[in-house]
Amino acid sequence: MQPQSSRFRAVLTGATVFTLAAALAACGSSDGGSAGTSGDAAKGGTAAAAATGGATGSASSSAPGSPAAGTSPAAATGAPATTASPAPSSPSAPSGKVLMPTGPQAAFSKARDTAAGQIMMTTLTGPKSGVTGKVWVWLPPEYNDPKYAKTGFPVLTLYAGGQSAGYNTWTDNQLPIQEVDADLAKQGKAHPFIMIMPVQNLDSNEAKALECADIPGQPKMGTWMAEDIPDFVRANFRTVKGRDGWGLMGASTGAFCSAKLALQHPETFKAAVPIDGYFNPDSPLWKGHEAERQANSPDLLVAQGKADVRMLATAGGGNGYEMKLVKAWVAKAAPPLTVEYYEQPGGKHLTSDFKKMIPDTLQWLSKNLAGPQSD
Repeated sequence: MQPQSSRFRAVLTGATVFTLAAALAACGSSDGGSAGTSGDAAKGGTAAAAATGGATGSASSSAPGSPAAGTSPAAATGAPATTASPAPSSPSAPSGKVLMPTGPQAAFSKARDTAAGQIMMTTLTGPKSGVTGKVWVWLPPEYNDPKYAKTGFPVLTLYAGGQSAGYNTWTDNQLPIQEVDADLAKQGKAHPFIMIMPVQNLDSNEAKALECADIPGQPKMGTWMAEDIPDFVRANFRTVKGRDGWGLMGASTGAFCSAKLALQHPETFKAAVPIDGYFNPDSPLWKGHEAERQANSPDLLVAQGKADVRMLATAGGGNGYEMKLVKAWVAKAAPPLTVEYYEQPGGKHLTSDFKKMIPDTLQWLSKNLAGPQSD
């Protein structure tokens, strides 16, 4: 990740201040991070509200089983519908909205066990992009319950902090989002999500950062993310048909990807949570391709008024630069886009602080995405 001077900017307008009671996970390092968890750029601020045009959001005073290794999870089964505790009911998918696996089935190996079931891994070569990269998958415990064999599940794609070449921090035990989701689903506070965790780069060198985009002359990472991965998910798992059950979330570099892809592909994704992100593409690979760089800039896309998606943008209250950056970006939001702003009190750009937001971000996503559906 790059220095904060180049990795962050923003303002607040068309947004609402959230007082979530926690903080999420993804990039940065705190206490003994593992490979790929480094502190992107610092950020911060104190809670501040205000919406001055552009997008609007609902203010809130409180926080918003897998198959055996080497087998395809496509034959597994479903889960009960649950909704986030506070807030309005989830948008319901129309009848006949369950999509059964379309095939072909991928071969998975076990990456690691969690208290909420194993995380699987496969290597995906995208038919549309030609990109080959690792993808990790977690299925909620409900998915394998025979009672829900014909239930479709919502999908949450998680983008890592850092370069994410060969790893994804959401599979790390520092960010126990799988266990938290399983627990919240049992309480009826969050949906049991299928979680998809892809790599974002093919080289650990930041000078070769692909920024989840199709940079001219480079591997088509944007097509891999926005088309090949959703096709792969639909081929292997029971999902909610249409975009209502599809969400994105990422921290730091992953926040850039989640914001950009949601803004570029509202036909595929309904909601996104960029955690402590930056919004201006700055990979050296854009040199000589300014028009294309601008077309992939969340800093510009947010103001175009073309994406009917919902977002929750967060900033750490412990860093004034980050707070200013995220607020400035939120301020540019134009309808039909709606953006809510949350400032984590005292939050820093660290995995340990991101981790605290996991429960609240899952509940926010559950409020804004359709839950499991049965025909």
